[in-house]
Amino acid sequence: MKHDLKTKNFERKAKRVYAVLACTAMVMTVTAVPALAADDPLTVVNNLSEFIFSLIRAIGLILLGFGILQVGLSLKSHDPSQRANGMLTVAGGIVITFTKEILTLITG
Repeated sequence: MKHDLKTKNFERKAKRVYAVLACTAMVMTVTAVPALAADDPLTVVNNLSEFIFSLIRAIGLILLGFGILQVGLSLKSHDPSQRANGMLTVAGGIVITFTKEILTLITG
């Protein structure tokens, strides 16, 4: 009887390990993405740069919208500290939104 329980536990563990390995193999097979490389390495760097700057611009626009919302709520509630925080958030959002243009202006 004791030997029978050990065999059942071993079979359960073996099935569990097999299921995990099968799922892992399936996920690795399904999610394999072919590497599409460009001929020019500079093109790859420029594409990555554009992607990163577009993400930064999106974050800046979100901050800009949140800052405008804060300023609007501060005007409604007559809260000067919230208004100052809103103005700082708007200024930060503008700077973050136009980071690429600022960097190109600085570097020439």
